[in-house]
Amino acid sequence: MNAELTRQVSELRETVARLHSELTRYGLVAWTAGNISARVPGQKLMVIKPSGVGYDELSAATMVVCDLDGVLVEGDLAPSSDTAAHAYVYRAMPEVGGVVHTHSAYATAWAARGEAIPCHLTAQADEFGGEVPVGPFALIGGDDIGKGIVTTLAGHRSPAVLMRNHGVFTIGRDARAAVKAAVMCEDVARTAHLARALGQPLPIAQADIDALYHRYQTVYGQKPVPPTGS
Repeated sequence: MNAELTRQVSELRETVARLHSELTRYGLVAWTAGNISARVPGQKLMVIKPSGVGYDELSAATMVVCDLDGVLVEGDLAPSSDTAAHAYVYRAMPEVGGVVHTHSAYATAWAARGEAIPCHLTAQADEFGGEVPVGPFALIGGDDIGKGIVTTLAGHRSPAVLMRNHGVFTIGRDARAAVKAAVMCEDVARTAHLARALGQPLPIAQADIDALYHRYQTVYGQKPVPPTGS
């Protein structure tokens, strides 16, 4: 690697290692399950969590670098068992810069039922633009999971997919955005479960879902203030 690429990879190792603490902070993973990866911008490379390593043992040094065929390029540990799935997503979706996988309890319960999370909440309309869809069942280890993720999210505004009988996969423009999607997916899954336990949740009109999504994605939050002239 040249000096600039080495710097990029080093920074991503730090970022990906640090973001794994968000998964434990929000209770989205147990033991060694779950993983985060980040695409190396402009390169056919990604940084990803090593397989079977506890969260308290993760550091920049333990992160591994793979190519987008899932082949280990740099690192002393074996990459995540979901590496092929992450790699497939990056190959098929060039706009994606980060991928996250969790088995968070409420969202995974919906996945176990093979049921999409319907959009009954303004927060879900904001973040996901509608339902959180369900992807097909696929065995771990190959790229079938990645194919299911890509096929299911094609044409969806949702950055999250519930892979049937498995768990949650989320995507984002970078790894932090994908982690946010995983956190918010569990949040809406929990509330949707509680609402259904109380009775039949009330629907939101599609036009209102569209308006909420547009506002949140284009207006919400802080925007750069243009400099004033002297």
